[in-house]
Amino acid sequence: MAGLVHIYTGSGKGKTTAAVGLSIRAYGRGFKVLMIQFLKGTTTGEMSTVDKLGSSFIIYREEKFKNFSWDMSEAELKEQKTIQQELFDYAVNAAMSNKWDLIIFDEIFAVLTLGLIPINNVIDFINSKPDKLEIVLTGRNAPAEIIEIADYVSEINPIKHPINMGISAREGIEF
Repeated sequence: MAGLVHIYTGSGKGKTTAAVGLSIRAYGRGFKVLMIQFLKGTTTGEMSTVDKLGSSFIIYREEKFKNFSWDMSEAELKEQKTIQQELFDYAVNAAMSNKWDLIIFDEIFAVLTLGLIPINNVIDFINSKPDKLEIVLTGRNAPAEIIEIADYVSEINPIKHPINMGISAREGIEF
């Protein structure tokens, strides 16, 4: 089976949720799944579930920073750039090891938007990934250059959201 490239983008809620749903389906069919979470510094509900699945489904992330990028100092942003590049390099090396069947690059587009990783690094990886590797990329503002080379592109946009009624993110639902 040829590995394809999926994108979940847009300003709506559910991009990571869609990627996790796909990964659970793949895991259920015997796929080995690696999820790299960029720019996520707090524990999320999917992590506690995946931790119970064993070494065939791993979530890898760096949790040094808990605050959003717009609240970081220049020194923190510089360190964050190094961390995100290391996460990307880890994912590329994992992909080239042929150990994984599906790799999710969660919030990779946020990393690109912030200029923490050059877009050409991501494009070069997509173009040189192992043939059988399925990859999923998530985040707002997917660049046109990456949309062009993807096989699936889903745009998730909000029509109605509880935050507009003053309801904050809820544990177990939004995180």
